[in-house]
Amino acid sequence: MKALSVFLGVSLTATSVLAQTPVIPSADVQIKTAVLAAPTEKRDGATVYGYSAKNEFVVLRKGTNEFVCLADDPAQKGLSVSCYHKDLDPFMERGRVLKREGKKPGEILTIREQEVKSKKLMMPTHPSSLFAFSASDENYNPSTGDVKDGSLRYVVYIPYATAESTGLPTRPEAPGMPWIMDPGTHRAHIMINPPVSTTAHH
Repeated sequence: MKALSVFLGVSLTATSVLAQTPVIPSADVQIKTAVLAAPTEKRDGATVYGYSAKNEFVVLRKGTNEFVCLADDPAQKGLSVSCYHKDLDPFMERGRVLKREGKKPGEILTIREQEVKSKKLMMPTHPSSLFAFSASDENYNPSTGDVKDGSLRYVVYIPYATAESTGLPTRPEAPGMPWIMDPGTHRAHIMINPPVSTTAHH
């Protein structure tokens, strides 16, 4: 009986571990889907970060232009990828490092803000774009990289910009209307959220 109990316990543990281990798409699929967030003419030359077979965050492809793309996190449902100007990468990478260290979102925000103010972490001195592309679980095939009915949203980082300096409202008043978020801070940015389901990628 004891042996059976031990066997069952080991089996349940193994099953739990397997259930928690994400299936990592091939590098080709990760690259194919990651660049969906980028403008068409920027896709072939973008640097792409993604996940190795051991689920380690790595460079999947070194690029030749100013874009950096992030592949989908296989541990999360659905598809969520993004591409941004390379001058934003130090800011983004610092956030990834702090997250791996176990810092909470609020802590990451505070630490990066302090580091930007002290010049330890540099933000771009020019407007810098970020594009985010997402699709629901049922509309994404991680085996082939096929996606349907995905949606894009657009962000332009302008550190310390305000509603007054840009002439933008602090909240959208119509679908697709640009507005400024976090005005007056190091992470001030213009947000543009097109109406859902108006953009489809395959």
